[in-house]
Amino acid sequence: MSTTQHTAWHETGVGALADSLRRREVGAVELAQHFLARARQQQALGAFLAIDEEATLAQARAQDAALAAGTAGPLAGVPLAHKDVFVTRDFPTTAASQMLAGYRSPFDATIVANLAQAGCVSLGKLSCDEFAMGGDNESAAVAAVGLDSPQPVRNPWDATRVPGGSSGGSAAAVAAGLAPAATASDTGGSIRQPASLCGITGIKPTYGRASRYGMIAYASSLDQAGVMARSAADCALLLSHLCGPDLERDSTSLDLPTEDFTRGLDGSIEGLRIGIPREFFADGLAPDVRAAVQAALKEYEKLGAALVDISLPRTDLAVPVYYILSPAEASSNLSRFDGVRYGHRAAQYSDLLDMYKKSRSEAFGEEVKRRIMIGTYVLSEGYYDAYYLQAQRLRRMIADDLQQAFTRCDVIAGPVSPTVAWPIGAKTDPLSAYLADIYTLPASLAGLPAMSVPAGFGDAGMPVGLQLIGNHFAEARLLNLAHRLQQATDFHQRRPAAA
Repeated sequence: MSTTQHTAWHETGVGALADSLRRREVGAVELAQHFLARARQQQALGAFLAIDEEATLAQARAQDAALAAGTAGPLAGVPLAHKDVFVTRDFPTTAASQMLAGYRSPFDATIVANLAQAGCVSLGKLSCDEFAMGGDNESAAVAAVGLDSPQPVRNPWDATRVPGGSSGGSAAAVAAGLAPAATASDTGGSIRQPASLCGITGIKPTYGRASRYGMIAYASSLDQAGVMARSAADCALLLSHLCGPDLERDSTSLDLPTEDFTRGLDGSIEGLRIGIPREFFADGLAPDVRAAVQAALKEYEKLGAALVDISLPRTDLAVPVYYILSPAEASSNLSRFDGVRYGHRAAQYSDLLDMYKKSRSEAFGEEVKRRIMIGTYVLSEGYYDAYYLQAQRLRRMIADDLQQAFTRCDVIAGPVSPTVAWPIGAKTDPLSAYLADIYTLPASLAGLPAMSVPAGFGDAGMPVGLQLIGNHFAEARLLNLAHRLQQATDFHQRRPAAA
């Protein structure tokens, strides 16, 4: 094998890395070592919760052998990292919670196994808000690699600001060049919002297209796995291997064949109707974000697309609906963490009930406790009809609004977040943090595919993302639209000074 010195593999995309590996311009071990070294150099970002160099290099050696034997998969040797809500055999899985500190899964999540089957090499596990409950990645309760205590993940563009959440570790790692790509999960916007705040590309597929088997559940009717990378082309390549039916192990999995999402990336968007919801451009949108998003929409007009005014009249109800339904599901899903079967158990207790109380009180963080209590309340007798059932009815109405909009347009576009990334510790009031999800929640409640695409920069030079929302199973169309914007602009190629 002939190798060449390349000091900037971290500036190379997934597709280009796969090509270089196939041409034997670099080995999988060499590439893994390069990214592991970068992770060590930038531990202060707090992106990685677990790294095991031996496990990573063993995977890399296996891919080098497969490449030499001609039996390698399409992504053989390409390194990536996984959000710590996907269980893995080779690395601990904690969901960034003391409840699961040191937990080792006996199996890999389906999406982890799918990407490994394609040849990807895992660099480790990435930080997130505890049990994926948060919008800024400030609630991780497990110390990141190289840090003595739990710390917020830092945005590579400005280390005093948040990267977004809950997949902030994934977004920060990709933006800083610690991994060319990462898996992530999106319950109410946790792929799109951190991708936007960190200036990278992220996509959440239609609910059910990616298996939830092996994903630690937060809100089962909303959780969906996806990917983050620098470009739409790389996201399309990864998503093609991540998605697929998993009917025997995931009851929410769709019986749809795997799809090559790269097939139409270069297709024309001439005549495509892009719906612009007037509610997404109301008073709550910061002027710098508005300007960047509108400039990106003008690029689409130059490419031949038509902008169509639409309305999503129940947008303002998405926040209260989501923050009733998701805590209700969380209170049920997290009841399994009781100190009996696995997870943290209090050292001292008087009886079984006392063990439950102390184990959960000691191991769950404040935001997780808050959502469990909200969820338990709305499901309790006397409040179920008034809150939970009413929220379910409104969820259907929000989904109907989106379907009505799609009679007038092919894709919906708008901002991802009302502002650029805010300073760490700025949103001490939970309600102000919840309101940051207002533009991402409708697509999540309706189970629609959606993504964030770098669209420019706002105040203090911080990234701004453009959100694209498609109808069910329109991932290829979204990726095509994102790719065409990235052919016309270079925002996705810009990197923070630290990277």
